[in-house]
Amino acid sequence: MPVTTQTLAPPPKTDAPAAPAALTSEELRALARRHGLTVSGARPSLPSYVRQLWSRRDFITAFATAKLTAQYSQAKLGQIWQVMTPLLNAAVYYVIFGVLMDVKKGIADYVPFLLTGVFAWTFTSQTIMTGTRAISGNLGLVRALHFPRASLPIALAIQQLQQLLFSLGALVAILVCFGEYPRPSWLLAIPALLLQTLFSTGLALVMARWAAKTPDIAQLMPFILRTWMYASGVMWSIAHLTKGRDLPHAVIVALQANPAAVYIDLLRYALVESFHASLLPPHVWALAAGWAVVAFAGGFVYFWKAEETYGRG
Repeated sequence: MPVTTQTLAPPPKTDAPAAPAALTSEELRALARRHGLTVSGARPSLPSYVRQLWSRRDFITAFATAKLTAQYSQAKLGQIWQVMTPLLNAAVYYVIFGVLMDVKKGIADYVPFLLTGVFAWTFTSQTIMTGTRAISGNLGLVRALHFPRASLPIALAIQQLQQLLFSLGALVAILVCFGEYPRPSWLLAIPALLLQTLFSTGLALVMARWAAKTPDIAQLMPFILRTWMYASGVMWSIAHLTKGRDLPHAVIVALQANPAAVYIDLLRYALVESFHASLLPPHVWALAAGWAVVAFAGGFVYFWKAEETYGRG
């Protein structure tokens, strides 16, 4: 059988152009910018962020109200615990500090004095604690929907304010039972609570960012808050403690400038007649306003700077 050789034909020539070179990352970014594309989840500017929050004000208030309603839904006494919790705390503090330690000596109307301090402190401490759970406790919502994340700590702060306003009815009734009757100075409680709300919300925003990155913060905060409470004159008078004692000047200034103590004193000045009879230093209102502005503005900006990181990881 003859052997044949097969000559392989060369590949046909084609006029197709060579594949174009890939665009560089800079060119791609420029192309995206020309067509209005933005980074997914990018942090908006601060003015835009504020506008987004304002446009979702209905959601924020509805979320706060829903949380408040559900908070004690499993308890048989329900919303009564909003009042019972600070009252039970006040009863314990009265026995330990007022009776056993006799810190009520020299304080007129100690029960109204104590109750006002407990209700004011409970509001601040609970607002800060809810801030630690604002992001970590709502990860499903954060990861599923796009909205300004500051809505969550602000809504939880509003929830605590709603709870405080509900509890104030019981506080007023108790004050009346102890001879504290409504008078014009009670109106001073409104600006005092407003400033305290701004201050507490600012700290809640700071704690929300910290706890989102380090969840253990939520476990540490109760110990920090308990220490802060003892230094804030909830159960005793800072003025009586520092009077006649050889304390370093820096310690006295720190106690008097303590923001929690400032807001407690303002509420006492408004509601407790014996406390109102004393002259409130004029700088206290300025100090309260300064703490509120610094805490809220600083906390808001601090939280906003990490907006694009919440819910990741």
